[in-house]
Amino acid sequence: MVEAEIAAGLEKIERDHSVRVLFSCESGSRAWGFASPDSDYDVRFIYAYPRERYLSIDEPKETVEFITSQDLDYAGWDLRKALRLLRKSNPSLIEWIHSPIVYRDSDEFLAELRKLSDAHTDLARLDHHYASMARTNARDYIYREEIPRKKYLYVLRPLFCRRWIRTLGTIPPVSFNELVAATVSSAELPAIERLLAEKKGEGEMATAPRDLVLHSIIEAELELPEMESTREAKGAEDLDSFFRAWIGS
Repeated sequence: MVEAEIAAGLEKIERDHSVRVLFSCESGSRAWGFASPDSDYDVRFIYAYPRERYLSIDEPKETVEFITSQDLDYAGWDLRKALRLLRKSNPSLIEWIHSPIVYRDSDEFLAELRKLSDAHTDLARLDHHYASMARTNARDYIYREEIPRKKYLYVLRPLFCRRWIRTLGTIPPVSFNELVAATVSSAELPAIERLLAEKKGEGEMATAPRDLVLHSIIEAELELPEMESTREAKGAEDLDSFFRAWIGS
């Protein structure tokens, strides 16, 4: 039922903006795997205009957003904007590309885009992003007596992404369960499993007292230094070719 509503929303976007949606996915807690019963659907997408629109002296609209009455939150980027962001290792776009929940894919679009992501992503930039996200969320939410369960996860997920990058040297998965399986020790696992069960069974803002085990994990991870980039700048020829192919098809 929800997928049909999402598909209808994407078709409306295509009609209203004269674009073609090439790819759409779920972002946020549903993609991460720890949605609450009342979590919204965060629908993200990449779209393209007809080729002629890119030849105008006026830039086409780069972002489309709207929210429906069914708690469906749509946000998308124009293909050219998305590829420019990919060249900069934009973490949000990279997570879209690797989302485990895909609502629409055009032919080999996603497979090709993932290859480009592997070629252009600077893992040090991702590490910096996740370190900053974890520090900010920890500072804002978990140093209090009653803590929303989801805020713990908003600190732990980026920290486990950093663990993945340090130990495996690849783009971390979006799925929290996959992160946990590869990066969490047997001593840490019971506290993480308990947290996930509480988050999935309660509302978005349900709170509980401070968890000392989770705090010890967080404090230790926050002390670790960030990676330094050793990656050389890469040209955009492959991104240009991909762009031309998909606005012309």
